[in-house]
Formats: sequence, structure tokens, C-alpha cells
Amino acid sequence: MSLPKPFQDVINAFSRLPGIGPKTASRLTFYLWRSPQELSLELAHALLALKTETSVCPRCFFLMASGQGVCEICADSERQRDVLCVVEEALDVIALERSGVYRGLYHVLQGVLSPIEGVGPQDLRIAELLQRLEREAFQEVILATNPSLEGEATAMYLKQRLQGYGVKVTRLARGLPVGGDLEYADPNTLLRALLGRQEMGGEG
Repeated sequence: MSLPKPFQDVINAFSRLPGIGPKTASRLTFYLWRSPQELSLELAHALLALKTETSVCPRCFFLMASGQGVCEICADSERQRDVLCVVEEALDVIALERSGVYRGLYHVLQGVLSPIEGVGPQDLRIAELLQRLEREAFQEVILATNPSLEGEATAMYLKQRLQGYGVKVTRLARGLPVGGDLEYADPNTLLRALLGRQEMGGEG
């Protein structure tokens, strides 16, 4: 038995999204079919606006509304403008901003180096990063790529490329997550936790 083509088309579209298999795609499709028409129209309008009313900042490549000169972070005069945090994707900016700790500027690479997938330096926003270092007065560049093989390789490549620009290059510390158990930590995490250990302050 085959479903009507509109059903199957929506299921196929949902199935192409990351983390959504055929069963979840089918449940979402039937949910939308049973729901009021307004929900489907709202979703359709929101998806259309996502593609037509948003863009990326020409300076840092974070998200912004179409028509803006630069994103809100780059335009914020209260940000610390001599520190630049380099991340893989826009979602990383959102995570760091949620922490409320970092108040500098960002540069989104829009990916990581991955020879297996054919992603080289020319496919990332590395040339634009180097141009920013020439134009803007940064004192420190924080390499905040993920602790994956690709993320580490990208950080090492960037460290080499940043030599000669007169900036301090730092890397996010790696260690045990809050609430994590030692028995579930991988060896690399434990090694970084040990190498980054600090002396505990005494109590008064």
C-alpha cells in the first residue's frame, strides 16, 4: 500500500533532516495532517522566511537579518574588540553567548578541515579571518573548535597560519564536564584534565 504523493513527499523531506528517521518523519507528517491548517501554514511561512529573510554577517559570518550591514554582535560597541573567538558553526556562537562569560567578537569558519569529505582550507572562512587580523587590532585569538579529530586538526592548522600576525593564540581548555564521572571519560579527556589541573586553594 502506498500513501498519497503529498504525504510521501513530506515524509521524504523530513527524512532528509539530520537525526530524523523514516518513523519520526512519518509521525511528524501525520501530526501536521491532523493539526489545524494554521499550523502547517505557519511552519511553511517560517521556513520560507528562514531562507529569504536571513543572511550571514559579511564580517564574522554569524547569522543576521537580511538587509543589516553587520550582525548585532559586530555592531555592539560594548563588546571587547581586541579578542576574537574562532568557532566552527553559528550554533557555537549561540552556546558561548548563552554562557554569558565571553564578551569579545567572533569569527565563524562555517565548518572544519576534513580531507575525507574533501573540505580544505579554501572551503572555510580562513582567508577572511586572516584579512580581519590585518584590518582589526586584535590582541588575542581564541581557537574554540570542537575537541574532535577534525576540530583539533583545524586548530593546529590555524595556529600555524596565525604565526607572524602578532596576536596571542589560545585554545579552549579541555577537561571533565561538570557532573561527569571518571569511569565514562575517554582517555583524551582524562589526559587533558590531568595536564590542566590546578592547585586547590586552602580554606581559611
